[in-house]
Formats: sequence, C-alpha cells, structure tokens
Amino acid sequence: ATGMFTTSSLHELLEPIDEEGFTFVAQYKCSNLENYQNYIQNFAPILRQKGFDLFGNKFIAFRSLLQEL
Repeated sequence: ATGMFTTSSLHELLEPIDEEGFTFVAQYKCSNLENYQNYIQNFAPILRQKGFDLFGNKFIAFRSLLQEL
C-alpha cells in the first residue's frame, strides 16, 4: 500500500525446524534504493509500531537489505 515496493511474498521457513514456533519471512522488492530509503524514513516506523501494538512481544523481527545479482 506504500507504493515503494514492486512485489512482495510471504514464506514459511521449513528448515531448520524451530522448536519454539513457526518462522515466516516476508520479502519485498524495490525498483531502486531511493524507494527503499523513502519507505524506511516515512513508512517503516508507523508499520513497525502497528505490528508491536497488534502482537506485543509475541514475535521477533529482524531486517536485512539484499541486492539481487
């Protein structure tokens, strides 16, 4: 909905098996680095807060920036 990404996908991690619960990966693709930086500055804080408000400390999140080769 932000308009900063061209595609998104959601995956469930199958291996290694996490004994404490499920692991999901959300992947978003940008057409350029400017859109990513715009997202980080203008949208990410609000959306991260919404996730925390909804789930509290029932999840762990980390983010990685990758470049497709």
